[in-house]
Amino acid sequence: MTIATPQRMSLEDYLNYDDGTDTRYELVDGVLVAMGAESTLNNWIAGFLYAYFLQHMGLPFYRLGMKQKVQVNSRFASAREPDLIVHSPESAAAIEGLSEVYLKLANGVNPWVVMEIVSPGDEASENYQRDYVQKPIEYAARGIPEYWIIDPERAVVSICLLQEGTYPFQVFSGSEPIVSPTFPALNLTASQILKAGR
Repeated sequence: MTIATPQRMSLEDYLNYDDGTDTRYELVDGVLVAMGAESTLNNWIAGFLYAYFLQHMGLPFYRLGMKQKVQVNSRFASAREPDLIVHSPESAAAIEGLSEVYLKLANGVNPWVVMEIVSPGDEASENYQRDYVQKPIEYAARGIPEYWIIDPERAVVSICLLQEGTYPFQVFSGSEPIVSPTFPALNLTASQILKAGR
């Protein structure tokens, strides 16, 4: 759902925008677009992965980001809000002390991994187009090394490793172990992620 505003918003306006609700927005060509409510399962998956990376991958809490914005530069959007970010030491340092967590393009610093959990919808739906078509282009153009697409409806986890400016998808399902070049010691199956560890 697009929110009508009197004029196109700047990135600064977007970062300071608060309509008094819990609605999450992305900025698309200067216009606010509501991201819709997250399902319980999507929240559980994000929480499970956050806890997993803390407990099993030895990352400190400040290297994991939820509800943090990332600047992109495309005809689709100016800023995205991934479900989970695994920060590099440099991207964690770049956001330290900010009142609104927003990783800008200008600093030339990227997180190691961004993760999106796909909401239900067919291939023509906004959800599908956003996570499978638009965001891979945007995150690749930004230079983010690894992009995860977690899709409970299709029961797959796609790990996308940046190669020559694009993300080839490696798809995992069921009891297949997830292979992440960024985290070779990762010990998770697609099913464990899709069921949020239950």
